[in-house]
Amino acid sequence: MPESLTIRRMFARVARRYDRANHLLSLGVDRLWRRQAVRFAALQPGEDVLDVCSGTGDLAFAFARAGGRVTGADFCGEMLVHAVRKAAGRAGAPRFLAADTLALPFDDEQFDLVTVAFGIRNVADPRAGLREMARVLRPGGRALVLEFCRPRAPLVRRLYLFYFRRILPRLGSWISGDREGAYHYLQDSVMRFPERDEFLAMMTDAGLVAPRLKILSGGIAALYLAEKPRVASAGARIAVG
Repeated sequence: MPESLTIRRMFARVARRYDRANHLLSLGVDRLWRRQAVRFAALQPGEDVLDVCSGTGDLAFAFARAGGRVTGADFCGEMLVHAVRKAAGRAGAPRFLAADTLALPFDDEQFDLVTVAFGIRNVADPRAGLREMARVLRPGGRALVLEFCRPRAPLVRRLYLFYFRRILPRLGSWISGDREGAYHYLQDSVMRFPERDEFLAMMTDAGLVAPRLKILSGGIAALYLAEKPRVASAGARIAVG
């Protein structure tokens, strides 16, 4: 079975309780991370925003509340059902559509900002996903990624690894009702995914410039931001916070 199909089916299984699991497993810190993402992206009211791997739309809603004109895209229809339900009757709410991040149904240079939260590591080819995000950005537009990270401070790292390896898979399975390993997959995917300088290099390889990094919550998560060049150039990496 192709990996992308496996992942799509996994998200379909947990869609009904996905929001509840996220908020409980992060102790509500995920909401703070999304607010920080909006600030880090320096969103201007009226900018066109595309949120890929949008899931149930929490990041898309955060940017819509800040004044963006937001489109959310995800390849899992079961997740989008909940996003559309949340958007019903809300003025200025995002619009949602089914789309694969590896083949976005948009023209070149259509958006001012493309975002993804905890989704780029679930794309079958993350580098190709970043290139597709860059393709639909206007020159000077930004790509923002919110993703899990691995703490480096010894005490925080030990606590983090204990929670991530011993508690999160069992608790996530109980909250979501999933018994087929979705939250073991979460643990494994975070542990093997490139982070910090490695991910900044991936953004550069995708044709983005001036990549920068902001560490969140002692290294549990990170924000990455890079730009589509106005003209062809090579960007230097910048670390923030």
